Amino acid sequence: MSVVTKTPAAQDHSLRLLNGSAKAWFFTAVAGQLMFVFHILYFYGGSTVRGDFAAWNEVLYHGIISGDTMGNVALGIHLLLAAVITLGGPIQLVPWIQKNMRQFHRWNGRVYVVTAIIISLSGLYIIYARGAVVGPFMGAGNTLNALMIMVCAVMTMYFAMNRRLDVHRRWALRLFLAVSGVWFFRVGFGLWILINQGAPGHTDAFDGPFDIFLAFGHALIPIAILELYLRVKDKGKPIFRKAMTLGLVLLTALMAGGIFMATIIFWLPGS
Repeated sequence: MSVVTKTPAAQDHSLRLLNGSAKAWFFTAVAGQLMFVFHILYFYGGSTVRGDFAAWNEVLYHGIISGDTMGNVALGIHLLLAAVITLGGPIQLVPWIQKNMRQFHRWNGRVYVVTAIIISLSGLYIIYARGAVVGPFMGAGNTLNALMIMVCAVMTMYFAMNRRLDVHRRWALRLFLAVSGVWFFRVGFGLWILINQGAPGHTDAFDGPFDIFLAFGHALIPIAILELYLRVKDKGKPIFRKAMTLGLVLLTALMAGGIFMATIIFWLPGS
């Protein structure tokens, strides 16, 4: 009777597969986020240059409100920084930049963290001072997302300052996903429409079963998947790493479908 053990080569192969699937997910997500940035710059930036702020009210629940100077400024800051942070986040996670452009990485990281906190605070102000959400579930879900962003931002900076870089990188990943919550919401909505050729469980008041699920899921599900990925990568047997690889490939395909639909519904000019 012999005992079969997994060789280091088998461990390395499963780890390479897992890393490759994670990179595929990341590049797909970045491509989708660039479409989001394009929408922000083209629609909101373009209408601002033209002085057509009324156009914002065609797509926002509470857009520009006459007489609400503070709220309008908060909204403008929120939208501007959404583009800044969506561009800055992926750059922080590129290993080549981390290794070869350390000074840029540090300063971009500081800007990223501060921007994340500002955008969260402005988002909370928009929610509670202007009521700029549809229904209590969306308000609660967006509040949860904002709080998660601020916690992840503080922890990311804390561990960077204390030179605990391995822990810092993990909090940076959590921060990237938390900051992407609004994007995940739209991608999730697009995927649901693609799968069902409609939106069952959705209501105009955003209080349907799917609305409630997505209101919290857009903040919690990406983080949960990341935690599972990190644990499998660190301590998982090759069979579990391969299973996680297949899971990430499936998630990437689903996300690509959601990006496609979100681009058509939300982000293309004239959508």
